[in-house]
Amino acid sequence: MPASAERSPRDGDESLRLLSLVEHTLTGRLEEALRSQGSSLDQWRILRLLADRGGCPMNVVADHVLLLAPKLSKLVDRMVSANLVLRRRDHSDRRRVLIVVSARGRRALAEWDEATAEVRGQFRDLLGADAELFEELLQRLQAGIAPAGVDQPVATEA
Repeated sequence: MPASAERSPRDGDESLRLLSLVEHTLTGRLEEALRSQGSSLDQWRILRLLADRGGCPMNVVADHVLLLAPKLSKLVDRMVSANLVLRRRDHSDRRRVLIVVSARGRRALAEWDEATAEVRGQFRDLLGADAELFEELLQRLQAGIAPAGVDQPVATEA
């Protein structure tokens, strides 16, 4: 009997538990590093997305940072007040508003990237040559479990 046929349905449980544990641990470490700079993980992720992609509509930002619209709206309002992001009309669709990173937001992002560099470096060091494969596997998992018609998040550094 092939090894795959001998596996019990519970074999994947440990992988799922470990994946959750790693996510929880890395998120905690990133949040701690960002908190020391007066930021949050969600703010950092928003600025990183906008710096990488340029202006994005709110629904794209919400999907990327995994926030519901009301919470994201409040966070973006605070980021606008802090001059980290700006709201701009979309030139191709005047009805749509884009969120773009401001000059102050770019400076803050550079500081926040520096604050998270150690955590991200540890992650890459632990995976070594397998870092690219790991990201590919995670993307494959995400694509396989995402509901049809939902945009896939853009890959960013951990």
